[in-house]
Amino acid sequence: MSTVKKSFYLITLFLAVTIGSATQARQSMPPKKLLLEKKVELPSKELTAKMVRVTFPEGYKTPWHTHKGPGPRYVIKGKLKIVEGGETNVYSAGDVFWESGIRMSAENIGEGEAEVVIFELAPAK
Repeated sequence: MSTVKKSFYLITLFLAVTIGSATQARQSMPPKKLLLEKKVELPSKELTAKMVRVTFPEGYKTPWHTHKGPGPRYVIKGKLKIVEGGETNVYSAGDVFWESGIRMSAENIGEGEAEVVIFELAPAK
């Protein structure tokens, strides 16, 4: 086999493997679902990003409080009633909501524990 034919064969084999791998990788990617999108005006140039998991016992209600910064919240399990800015909303497992960082209260109104992941964007200290 000539050098040109060998080179052509190797290039063709390389492309077939590369394209096949890329196609397989693209096909094996899990589907994505946008849960929340929000334009955010940052309170300062430097931020501290925190992610906290909170478990609320059945029937538990927080006192009125604020967080150091706004951010998305993701309910892992249970059912929470959130009162913030004069509005009351109920969120269940799988729901995502935006908390502004203003005075608020959260109450577990479901059966059993409720869990939420809080992602907070606060000014750096």
